[in-house]
Amino acid sequence: MSITLIQTDTTVGFVSQDAASLEEAKQRSSTKQFLKVYPSFKKFKHNNNRVPVKFKTMLRRSFNTTFIIKNRASRVVKDKIHLKFLKKYNWLYSTSANQSGCDFNILYCLSHSDIIIEDNRGFTQNKPSKIYKLANSTIKRVR
Repeated sequence: MSITLIQTDTTVGFVSQDAASLEEAKQRSSTKQFLKVYPSFKKFKHNNNRVPVKFKTMLRRSFNTTFIIKNRASRVVKDKIHLKFLKKYNWLYSTSANQSGCDFNILYCLSHSDIIIEDNRGFTQNKPSKIYKLANSTIKRVR
């Protein structure tokens, strides 16, 4: 499966439906899971993501926010440009486009991606998403 380099809703990222390819590109351990991004809340729920009732409204209204539910990190994309690409898929694994533990390097990104999609924003490293861990009745900010 191919790895795509794209400006995501938060930062420059690698996206793919194959986690093994992303692990190889990032040179990171297979024990660490990848973020799954969805084009809509409906697709998010369809892929067995049960959101605690108390937090459904929060999840629907959030922008650039990742939620960890039952140890799986997920985000619904709202950015119109990234969403246009993402709608072709039900979901994609997403990760920052850099070697694990290192800073952004455009040459590294270009050499480890099969498909490169650059829009009018170019490739910029922006602020990462906020991360919240949700349980049935509690919420904890991770980042």
